[in-house]
Amino acid sequence: MTKLNQIIAVEKGVKSTTTRRVTDLHRDVQKDALLSGISRTYQPRDEDGDHLPPESTRVQVRAEDVLAEAAQVMTRLFDVTLTKDQANTAARADVSVDGHVLLPKVPVTYLLFLEKQLTDLHTFVAKLPVLDPSEDWSFDEARECYVTTPAKTVRSRKVPRNHVLAEATPQHPAQVQTYMEDIPAGDWTTVKFSGALPAARVRVLLDRVTALQQAVKYAREEANTTEITDREAGEKVFGYLLAP
Repeated sequence: MTKLNQIIAVEKGVKSTTTRRVTDLHRDVQKDALLSGISRTYQPRDEDGDHLPPESTRVQVRAEDVLAEAAQVMTRLFDVTLTKDQANTAARADVSVDGHVLLPKVPVTYLLFLEKQLTDLHTFVAKLPVLDPSEDWSFDEARECYVTTPAKTVRSRKVPRNHVLAEATPQHPAQVQTYMEDIPAGDWTTVKFSGALPAARVRVLLDRVTALQQAVKYAREEANTTEITDREAGEKVFGYLLAP
């Protein structure tokens, strides 16, 4: 009994062979020289005339023969494709993750779709923004985003000060140097907000996508071991098309 994975493996080669051979046949039947033949004999009008040898060219390609060979080649492809497509409607398998059936009896065509989507989803999740690990974050239900612990910073202002370099004397005024001094004027309280995700959350999501990818792959491999019945369509199709 043939299995689905076997007919899938065969189909690619049959398609390639059929395409190549039908292309060759189509090219041959377009060449007038191969389709044409001629026979000529020469008869001089008097006995002393030239005696020339006969000339002939045989027909090398016959359109009916080309049609028959194309039908023979394409019949195999028609049969293989019908067998595969018919089997695809019956081939199913469960998608199980950690021993739990997540999706029961999924058709193999849908499993192929899932594989492609999960590959794209893995790329999407891997590029999700992650919270800055240098900050201490917690989720704020009211704001529906992550927030940091309030951090205070001092705001200072500059106040001019005088520094006496030399005291005043009866003969000289005091020598004074003015400079600016920073003094605390207030406090900033800063809270940062972010819509990104904790790195641990992203890792969990990636692990789940990877686990599901593996489960879908196993399910597809199981579905492809479904035993199938060979189907035939080519002979009927070309029997109708090429009927006299």
